[in-house]
Amino acid sequence: MRQFDFTPYRRSTIGFDRLFDLMEASARQAQGDNYPPFNLERTAEDHYRITLAVAGFKAEEIDITAQQNLLIVAGRKGEDGDAQRGAFLHLGIANRSFERRFELADFVRVESAALADGLLTVDLIREVPEAMKPKKIAIATGAPTSTAIEHQAA
Repeated sequence: MRQFDFTPYRRSTIGFDRLFDLMEASARQAQGDNYPPFNLERTAEDHYRITLAVAGFKAEEIDITAQQNLLIVAGRKGEDGDAQRGAFLHLGIANRSFERRFELADFVRVESAALADGLLTVDLIREVPEAMKPKKIAIATGAPTSTAIEHQAA
């Protein structure tokens, strides 16, 4: 994967450090392990879904941790199951522990998680507080309203 140099942008922007750090970390992570495979989808305006293929994992072997702006999905396989099985002639199904990290935007939280048919689905929702939502400002007509300076003079 091609590595991008954000230095020119870092010199001319203020307050975007976190964004550049996330993009650089994402580029490094993309070069790493791709297990387990996953899908990201937008199901509605402010609803998202992450689907991970976790065949062979039980619900108690998977941990989902939501922190501020970070979602960690980890699967831990126990070693005791291998003792009950015979010797494999071909081992093509990945059956190893994993950890996937997803950076979340502000105000995104986990709504629910479910495991069915070897697929773990994590539903997310973005809930922007009412105070942070855009507001429509009414435009008055007629004579200009008095300003704060005129009120202080009076």
